[in-house]
Amino acid sequence: MVAPTLSNEALLERVTMIMDEKIRPLIERDGGKISFHHIENGIVFVQLSGACSTCAAANITLKSGVERILRKEIRDVKSVRMYEEV
Repeated sequence: MVAPTLSNEALLERVTMIMDEKIRPLIERDGGKISFHHIENGIVFVQLSGACSTCAAANITLKSGVERILRKEIRDVKSVRMYEEV
């Protein structure tokens, strides 16, 4: 049986809670910062700053860390991407 998908409000609440409790402390421990920007069709957009903005491993952190944690915790999250202002 497949669990029902979360409402947009519930998804937003879960993502921000997990980012605040599990992801942000890990990023900040290494001098980085992460900010949630928005969710679109199951894709979570974030901005990395601080030490992460110049780190060569930022994409690895994004995919192997942030995305892995969010997808494990919330089945409605399809991926995590960097938000880039146009």
